[in-house]
Amino acid sequence: MKKIIIITLLFVTASAVAQKSTKKADKLFNRMWYKEAALLYEAAIEDDFSNKELLQRAGDSYFFNTDMKNANRWYEILISNHEKDVDPEYIFRYAHTLEGIGNHQAAKRWMKKFAKASKTNDARAQGFAQTELTVQEILNLEPGFELKNLSINTKYSDFGPGYYKDDLVYSSANDSMVMHTRIYEWNQQPFLNMYLGDINPASTDVTIIEEFSDKLNTRYHEATIAFTNDERTIYFTRNNYNGDLERDGDGTNHLKLYRAVLRIDENDKDKRERWTNVTELPFNSVNYSVGHPTLSADNKKLYFTSDMPGSIGATDIFVVDITERNDSITYSQPRNLGPTINTAGREMFPHITDQALYLASDGHLGLGGLDVFQSSIVNDEFKDPINLGAPLNSKMDDFGFIIKEEENIGFVCSNRENGKGDDDIYSFVRYKDVIASRVEQEPCLQAVKGHVANATTGERIATVQVRLMDSANKELETTITDINGAYQFKTQLDCETPYQVIASKTGYESREKPFVSLDISGVMEVPLGLETLNKLIVEENGMLKIKIGIIYFDLDKSYIRASDAAIELNKVVLLMTEYPDMVIKIESHTDSRAPDAYNLSLSDRRAKSTRDYIISCGIDARRIESAIGYGETQLINRCKDGVPCSEAEHQFNRRSEFIIIKM
Repeated sequence: MKKIIIITLLFVTASAVAQKSTKKADKLFNRMWYKEAALLYEAAIEDDFSNKELLQRAGDSYFFNTDMKNANRWYEILISNHEKDVDPEYIFRYAHTLEGIGNHQAAKRWMKKFAKASKTNDARAQGFAQTELTVQEILNLEPGFELKNLSINTKYSDFGPGYYKDDLVYSSANDSMVMHTRIYEWNQQPFLNMYLGDINPASTDVTIIEEFSDKLNTRYHEATIAFTNDERTIYFTRNNYNGDLERDGDGTNHLKLYRAVLRIDENDKDKRERWTNVTELPFNSVNYSVGHPTLSADNKKLYFTSDMPGSIGATDIFVVDITERNDSITYSQPRNLGPTINTAGREMFPHITDQALYLASDGHLGLGGLDVFQSSIVNDEFKDPINLGAPLNSKMDDFGFIIKEEENIGFVCSNRENGKGDDDIYSFVRYKDVIASRVEQEPCLQAVKGHVANATTGERIATVQVRLMDSANKELETTITDINGAYQFKTQLDCETPYQVIASKTGYESREKPFVSLDISGVMEVPLGLETLNKLIVEENGMLKIKIGIIYFDLDKSYIRASDAAIELNKVVLLMTEYPDMVIKIESHTDSRAPDAYNLSLSDRRAKSTRDYIISCGIDARRIESAIGYGETQLINRCKDGVPCSEAEHQFNRRSEFIIIKM
């Protein structure tokens, strides 16, 4: 995959090999000149065949250049000699080379060993172990594409297609300017430039027209483009080059994204339009790569590939929001598309349409090398990518997929066998019905949450049982509201379908609330209001109580006065008669005045006197769990001993409480 590494964003970290004889190889490797580095490592291995670091570097030099046959050879020697202490990453790479040479069964066995050795939930291992689809099943899928190798392909790298008006812009290492040819040491090919090709609608073939832009092409690499809808703004990938190549601390020249606009060249006598005002994007860096742009249909989101901090794997797909005001343009901070799309491997070459995100990946289950995947867009969310199968994908690298959705035609790149050169561009026709049968539209699913509050006071109610029911009155899930009265179900509901929630709690009237789940944000709010069974029943601090007027006693007395106390207590008697299963406990309290022991004794006599009065009115004694006086031990305000308070403030503490235990 020589081209991908030319303009892809590989994050390579390895310790330097200590031997003096490999210093040159290390230098070449760190600058990503893998082809020459591989030869030097192989020469060094002849003198030290058991050296683990040399074997790793030799394998990596071929692996990062997508020479799976030679990478497999060196990784096999590495693992044979060092399986017990080899880094699990090399087991993964070995398994991947087995895929690349078509040994799928062995690859599956080694991927299981990788999963065991890594001791993590690495998505790459899970992908190879998945039960929904196997490599063989992918190979057996009904072909969904018909491919054709293009006339423009050369013996060098040709890739990175993008639509421009009715033509095709692509990148090629072919250089007809023999006197000016400059060789890229990595793969011994000329540097990439962008070209314009004419698309023949009848044959789906492409013929070269001319160099795309002498203003954009430089002495180094330019490739992979995206145009705005009006085709007057271009985003493209280029080496970190502004007159000079800029490198990071390890000597690596990373990739950057640039933007240019199409304007009339005032210096041109014919006033022709040219690409001008080339500017790099603000989230580029000398320390990591950014490239492979694609724009959303409304031009408000730019997707790209990077190995920037925050990446899940070697390279991930990110997105930024684009905001244009007058003549200024701003970009949001890059956002990683997350683990649904990105894996611990490489995700790159995104292509976004209004229906799906297409990407190349070696982290999802594939046929070897990079495969093309489709992630459908449902409710503005990316769904799990599916492998688009053979012949679109092969055991080599397949990437750079673009498509016109309505016409079912497009282009893809591959370095598969029997091509014309290194990387070739292929046109394709998609059999939409075949692909649609695999990419089943996921059902619209929705979560339900809400809160429960007192219908009269608005106070949130904790510990309410909330049940989720379907249209046949079958219970789907039950949950309990939290301290803030909130609830949420785990069950995902079908959109545009009738359901109901039922809320119930002791002391409250049950409430049923039907609703139809709507296709909105993915989470639907269903609030409920509950009323107590009787206006005398209230909830305070999570406890149900019977709320009556103040029970007055004569000074230093505990008998129930008929003139006022009995009238209030009769309300309790009537309520307990109405609800024969109600069980209560009685608590009596005093203010802080008078000695503590005296208050404790007095309140206890009054609590028991209150109990006796209720029993005398015909209430079964077993329905009063307890009657206890607490004196001044449970004051509800600041009026403790020595604190001056008004009579009204002291009155708050002189209270009798009737707490409902059960109903």
